[in-house]
Amino acid sequence: MGPVGRLERLPKWLNLVPMVAQWAWLSLRYRSITLPSCANPAIVTGGMVGEGKLEYFDVMGPAAASFVAATTSVIARGAASLPEAEAAMALAGLAYPVVVKPDLGWCGFGVRRIDGRAELCAYLDAYPAGERIVIQEWLDDAGEAGIFYMRHPAHDSGQVIGILLRHYPRVVGDGRQTIAQLIAADPRASRLGRDGASEPCCDPGHVPAAGHTVRIATVGSTRVGGMYEDGSTSITPELTAAIDAIAKDMKDFYVGRFDVKYSNIAALAAGTGFKIMEVNGAGSEAVHAWDPSLTLRQAYAIVFAKQRRLFAIGDEMRRRGHAPVGWLALARHHLRQQALIKRYPRSN
Repeated sequence: MGPVGRLERLPKWLNLVPMVAQWAWLSLRYRSITLPSCANPAIVTGGMVGEGKLEYFDVMGPAAASFVAATTSVIARGAASLPEAEAAMALAGLAYPVVVKPDLGWCGFGVRRIDGRAELCAYLDAYPAGERIVIQEWLDDAGEAGIFYMRHPAHDSGQVIGILLRHYPRVVGDGRQTIAQLIAADPRASRLGRDGASEPCCDPGHVPAAGHTVRIATVGSTRVGGMYEDGSTSITPELTAAIDAIAKDMKDFYVGRFDVKYSNIAALAAGTGFKIMEVNGAGSEAVHAWDPSLTLRQAYAIVFAKQRRLFAIGDEMRRRGHAPVGWLALARHHLRQQALIKRYPRSN
């Protein structure tokens, strides 16, 4: 479904070496390894790790909230919590299909499209008891983007520093092979299911007609075979103004990525025609650097620039009295999140 980028081809540990090296240098320079955790003080760890998705919606004012897809949530208590979940859906004006996802999630783990009561009941039954599930409207818009935003606290306005365009994993039929066979033959699509935490959102035994494109996953993560494209050429004054207004209507929010669905790229560039699915904070990666067309030098330049600005914002917030979280507390948040991810139902 497309080439594999240079950063994607590197082993994960090797990929991280230059990023960790600069983080260590910045930690020495600013005298704190966790300084970015105070960049968004209203969010747990500033959004570095361990925060809930609903935290970002909770700090939104009415103007920002008007851009958010219809959303509700429920605490999972097995299949018995189905009536409570459907009651919450009714109050939020939600009807099947919906998207369900962990409130404490990462990289699309546990995210599923749910088409009816039986599927929701099965998801609730498989989900860790006592943990919160986010239920959100299914958006049919074909486009998905991650809009990276940063504002130095001393400045009146922020900037959109990059746009990630996500391309969902897909296969193209030849009229002979099943979807499972097409997935196995594609270097990118074959990532789906390899981690044991994902599966196709379609019938893998189906034989699609020649030339027919089939989307094989609800999420667009490279983990399941999605592809990332740098869409930063679509940054416009109109889009920047729209995102800046949303971010300013959030309490103490200075760094993050707005994951949105959009109708078409022209509408997105105009600052209209999009809905926010979720927001990520200081820990959001500058993953438009994973565009296969970028050289390693270009990719790392994007990541490094984001890290430098992140520490500068954290430094200013520390000057204003916000203390960074301790590294032991940060580690505990990380370990809890990783432990939960292993218990989530498979994404589709």
